[in-house]
Amino acid sequence: MRGTDRETAAPAAPGTGAGAGGAPGARTNEASRSRTPGASRTPGGSRTPGSRTPRRTPAGAAVLREDVTDAIRAAVFEELAAVGFARMSIEGIARRAGVGKTAVYRRWKSKLALVLDLVSAFAAQGLPAPATGSLYGDVRALLEVAAHALRHPVASRVIPDLLVEAARQPEISEAIRAALLDGQRGIAAVIVREAVERGELPAGTDADRALDLVIGPLYWRLVVVRSGLPQGYLDDLAASAVAALTRD
Repeated sequence: MRGTDRETAAPAAPGTGAGAGGAPGARTNEASRSRTPGASRTPGGSRTPGSRTPRRTPAGAAVLREDVTDAIRAAVFEELAAVGFARMSIEGIARRAGVGKTAVYRRWKSKLALVLDLVSAFAAQGLPAPATGSLYGDVRALLEVAAHALRHPVASRVIPDLLVEAARQPEISEAIRAALLDGQRGIAAVIVREAVERGELPAGTDADRALDLVIGPLYWRLVVVRSGLPQGYLDDLAASAVAALTRD
């Protein structure tokens, strides 16, 4: 069963609310209003100056349920697959998740914020730069990780649709760059720097160009063409990329 729109709230402090023997929100006795701030009573009934009462969680504060959040995120993938980003709506997401619109808006202010949150969470799953001790080994390891990531629903469904919208909304383009491209560039820079230090690449090798040579063909095949990878494909692609980078 999908998430519901019911989310828990922090309990009201004792002696408040309609169940305290008076009007809603009223205190149970008038004496409580005249207590000195910061004072507390001892077991004998006297107050100890300077003692502080621990803070309570504000009554009625919403506690967001993880199962509801997970249901909303799952609904986003279904909605994107069905109608695309442009036609996707908070109403449609809420309906698929089995919650009210308010449950979505408690977490994200807009559908763009929701989708970008998913993309950022996906990018945060990235691994450190490989350190195999050789350029070929590093490139082959990077391709293995990238191939796994590009098969993820965020890469295969969400990102291509967002790239179309990015042409019309600069905010989307900037968010994708920050979430995905910057991290990949950092990994490529490490691989190139270490290869230069080992003497496998000449000084001044362009890390961005290296990233294009390594990841570009893989992205084209898995995300654009949506074709499977034949046996040995990653080995051959790594060898081709290294040959292109090391040619005189």
